[in-house]
Amino acid sequence: MEGYDKRGARIKKLILITMALIAFESSGLLAAVGCDLNDPDRDVKRLFPESTGYKAIYVSIGKKGGEPLLGDIESRLGDRFKGLYENIDVPYTMYRIYKGPEVIGYIHGVNQKGHYGGIQVFLALDLEGTIKAFYVQKLTSKGAGAFRDEAFAREFKGLSLKDFVHYDVVSGKETPPGKITAIKNPAPDSADDFAAILRAVKKNLILVDEFLLDNKHLHYFKSAGGPKP
Repeated sequence: MEGYDKRGARIKKLILITMALIAFESSGLLAAVGCDLNDPDRDVKRLFPESTGYKAIYVSIGKKGGEPLLGDIESRLGDRFKGLYENIDVPYTMYRIYKGPEVIGYIHGVNQKGHYGGIQVFLALDLEGTIKAFYVQKLTSKGAGAFRDEAFAREFKGLSLKDFVHYDVVSGKETPPGKITAIKNPAPDSADDFAAILRAVKKNLILVDEFLLDNKHLHYFKSAGGPKP
């Protein structure tokens, strides 16, 4: 009887913990997952060797524009936001990079759902929103080594949001074929993660355009036939 009572108490405890976690998640406290540099001092210096400092800026879609802004961003992405990594309350950490008093660029990373879990894709950008450097900070994938290889990172250098306008993140196709089509998947057995990385890059560039560049590239989206925000 004593063993049964202990076993019953353990089951009751597990049930209570499960109910608490469900309530915690439904309350929205688990609904926002941000993405920060693991070591900002080291990473900023690596990506911008000439930099003398940086400032982290914290933004969210919910605080800036709410549901209307979320709809605009989804229209530009060509897909709905979903899950823990994509919702109106996700806190985005964007880094302004300085050389003396002058801003010389930006760094921003996003979380993206991959085949085996979350992927963190970071971009270093110049003042026009052109990619200076690309790297994957977090990734669980059979192709992790290939996706972290410098040869793959070089595929993104020099691209901007303009180049992603005709890339459909849902189908994984660019119409007509252009610079994104030319990016080769270095890990053919991890096609899902390759598509997730490309989606993350486009999402990253859209968010930077909205929060840091005053929608510098929005006219490309409009001219491509996208809905006006």
